[in-house]
Amino acid sequence: MESFEQIRRAHRWEPELSTRELARRFGTHRRTVREALVSPVHDRWAPIVDAWLEADRTAPRKQRHTARRVWERLVDEPGAQRSERTARAYVA
Repeated sequence: MESFEQIRRAHRWEPELSTRELARRFGTHRRTVREALVSPVHDRWAPIVDAWLEADRTAPRKQRHTARRVWERLVDEPGAQRSERTARAYVA
């Protein structure tokens, strides 16, 4: 996980770097770099989303969170800027 954070940090500071260059710099596979850049919901919002989904285990089926509802709740959180696609990938 530490390498994921290093890759994300480098991408934030130098957005012009390609996936290949990031992989070369950190000694990882390009697939690992793509995974690190695609999984930003795993940061501070992951425990919150996990709690929502864990609470859904005891809820009736029709009252559980859908991926879209998780995304809508994330958008309502202050400071959370996540795409619906990212939320769907995390819930899946």
